[in-house]
Amino acid sequence: MPTATAHLKSLAVTAAFLCAVTGSTQAATHGERLEGRAPTQEELRPSVEAAFQGESVKQDTIASLVLFNRVRGLTLQVFRTGPERTPTVGYSEMQGVPVTPLERIGNGAPGRVIHVQVGDWPSGVYFARLTAADGRIGFAPIVVAPSHLGEHRVAVVEPTLTWQAYNLRDDTGDGKGDSWYANWHVHTVRLDRPFLSRGVPYHFHNYDLPFLHWLAWNGHQADYLSDADLDAVSDSHALAAAYDLIIFPGHHEYVTAREYRTVEGYRDLGGNLAFLSANNFFWRVVRHGRTIDRTSQWRNLGRPEDALIGTEYRGNDGGGHRAPWIVRDTAVAQWLFAGTGLTDGSTFGSGGIEIDKTNSGSPSDVHVIAEIPDLYGPGFTAQMTYYENGAGAKVFASGAFQLVASVLDEPCGSQLLTNLWNKLSQP
Repeated sequence: MPTATAHLKSLAVTAAFLCAVTGSTQAATHGERLEGRAPTQEELRPSVEAAFQGESVKQDTIASLVLFNRVRGLTLQVFRTGPERTPTVGYSEMQGVPVTPLERIGNGAPGRVIHVQVGDWPSGVYFARLTAADGRIGFAPIVVAPSHLGEHRVAVVEPTLTWQAYNLRDDTGDGKGDSWYANWHVHTVRLDRPFLSRGVPYHFHNYDLPFLHWLAWNGHQADYLSDADLDAVSDSHALAAAYDLIIFPGHHEYVTAREYRTVEGYRDLGGNLAFLSANNFFWRVVRHGRTIDRTSQWRNLGRPEDALIGTEYRGNDGGGHRAPWIVRDTAVAQWLFAGTGLTDGSTFGSGGIEIDKTNSGSPSDVHVIAEIPDLYGPGFTAQMTYYENGAGAKVFASGAFQLVASVLDEPCGSQLLTNLWNKLSQP
């Protein structure tokens, strides 16, 4: 199999991971205006290229790890990410707590399968660290799902489909990244391939890791699921029987019809939801074995995401502008701000990159509890929302990227997240 490095050196036009806000409401709202960007040197660093076959694996089973390039003197060790206190530097490394000893694998070639014994490890996000004799390193992430749903009453769903949608690896050797973010006419993405940046999912460091740290460092237990695990749940009743709260901590842009239907039904049965990023449940994708096809935006299928989340995607500017949330309504969410010292008009955190806002499909009882007004210009306001429905479901949405990462270093931050956990984790 060709290496990502060799193929992407000739990549002339690749994805803009985020559409630029140019004053056009149409472009900013629907994300159809893309601009190319060249891969960074960090993304193109030579590495050991490997990927687990599958988005997740059950406890006490065997995981299959496939190599994609030639290496000599290979060693392998598996880690859990989240509990570690070692800082993660840059976007092309993963840190964690080891769960296996260092194992010598020998030489490797494209297509070689390494069988990894998964122990009775806590459900979570893990990775294999592979090191070659010449110093190259590669990371291969995998979600370890519980042996059965409901081992804990809270589920954390990792955005494994979105991770691969943003993966610009050139698998075919034609000099173009194999994702619609490299070519908007491409509609299919492979799921069983290594990520660029030495195997680390795009912006994992910023979008996913802070919440994993917060959970582990505060002793919160949860079941961790991939999109594939959520897609495999039999129905909404099974999900509601297993969990009181489902958290979508990262950028969960791409979901299947089954995922959308099951989560919507779970909410209708009284299940609680927390969306800690933005631009969630935006595109419908269809699974075909180990690929997904991008089809249509959910709002164009008559199922706008604001009807579920409370807000819908409004726009982004690639992170050019960021600003703190301004508290608007402590009365409706006293539980969230208790002990934080925040009152109406107070500011906290720093949000941006992509933003969500209420719209005509939002539930009639949705409340804007904080917002970042006019972040990208008039009307481009990020709104943090909360609503409850007749079945007792409690639904929180942050309205912008990186709530967790931006509040962890603030005096009120950990208390805010603790309040959110305590409220929504109760049936």
